[in-house]
Amino acid sequence: MSIEVGSKLQGKVTGITNFGAFVELPEGSTGLVHISEVADNYVKDINDHLKVGDMVEVKVINVEKDGKIGLSIKKAKDRPQPERPERPERPSRPERPSYGGGGGGGYGGGRPRQGRPNDRGGQGGTRENFESKMARFLKDSEDRLSSLKRHTESKRGGRGAKRG
Repeated sequence: MSIEVGSKLQGKVTGITNFGAFVELPEGSTGLVHISEVADNYVKDINDHLKVGDMVEVKVINVEKDGKIGLSIKKAKDRPQPERPERPERPSRPERPSYGGGGGGGYGGGRPRQGRPNDRGGQGGTRENFESKMARFLKDSEDRLSSLKRHTESKRGGRGAKRG
């Protein structure tokens, strides 16, 4: 009987380490049950679950080219897998109206954003190149900055105004 992935075998625990347990299989070969494959719940100390000399049923989960055999105790247990209910089909999303404001998620309160040009930059639907986008950004930025300066200066009383 050869050792194949998916087969269930009886084995004897021959050694325990902090990362798992070595199990001797019927044909004299040895496989490793990693600590994560010992039980369904979290295993802090493998010695709470297994002792050297214990007979265990294991399932072969992988056989590597170099001969290493990966085993699992928890997958060897016959228990019915709880059937998950079929997921209901998601309704398709309704088409969102476009308000020309670009960005902002589509639902912008029914009107374009104030104070900003639309994303097309007045080019009739053709895509802008990087240079024109950058030039438009710089112009908008300078306009906003000068407007902000004017606003703060008027609150302070303008340049050179005497305080007193």
